[in-house]
Amino acid sequence: MGERFAMSWRRASEMVDTGRDASAPRILVDDVWKSFGPRAVLQGVSLSVAAGDVLCIIGPSGGGKSTLLRCINHLEVVDAGRVCLDGELVGYALRAGRLYEQTESEIRRMRSEIGMVFQSFNLFPHMTVLENVMEGPVRVRRQSKSEARDLAKGLLERVGLGGRSNDYPDRLSGGQQQRVAIARALAMQPKVMLFDEPTSALDPEVSGEVLVVMEQLAADGMTMIVVTHEVGFASEAGDRVIFMDQGMVVEEGEAKAVLTDPAEPRTREFLRRVG
Repeated sequence: MGERFAMSWRRASEMVDTGRDASAPRILVDDVWKSFGPRAVLQGVSLSVAAGDVLCIIGPSGGGKSTLLRCINHLEVVDAGRVCLDGELVGYALRAGRLYEQTESEIRRMRSEIGMVFQSFNLFPHMTVLENVMEGPVRVRRQSKSEARDLAKGLLERVGLGGRSNDYPDRLSGGQQQRVAIARALAMQPKVMLFDEPTSALDPEVSGEVLVVMEQLAADGMTMIVVTHEVGFASEAGDRVIFMDQGMVVEEGEAKAVLTDPAEPRTREFLRRVG
């Protein structure tokens, strides 16, 4: 692991320290490794996502999908490899040819550009729906409360909850709470949205309302990485699909091709079981 880490730092240090690279993909994951104790959860994962594309990640439980998302926004620190947003390292800064760990304020700035929606809704129960969506812009982006309120109201309309802004989360269904969570992430005006199985905690009859919002985001050009078990969504909204198993990318390709005619036996077996 130490040798891989040193190689990844040398590779990152070769990047030109001139700010955003206009030719870079929106998200680059390059040879990322992550272990928890003796268990290797990610083993040399690489992928890239262009601005405006939707990448769906499928695979069995325990395959490393959620950990990958957490590494992308630096909720988990990679053991080796690198993650870049618009050509800028996530978690580290390159200065005068040397790598330094980012400060907490720098990490918060990078995270503010990477929205994330979890399986659980994580709304503040003591705040109204409107206040939940306003919180990030006011506290992190330092917007005025009037600006944040106007933004939040518009986003709640966008996710179909304009009439529920004064309700508290416990008055909402699971699907409605998840739509508030999406609006809250969008309020930070991120460059990319990460979704970690956003419908897995929902009853089937309400998961559709969340998927409709996500499909609209995809149609509007939002860059998205979606860990999902919803094969139909991946086929309709995804540009590309990755199948992960045992911490590795087993297969990657155009969404409909992978989902209808996968090349790898492990992918075929997984799709047979979930289909």
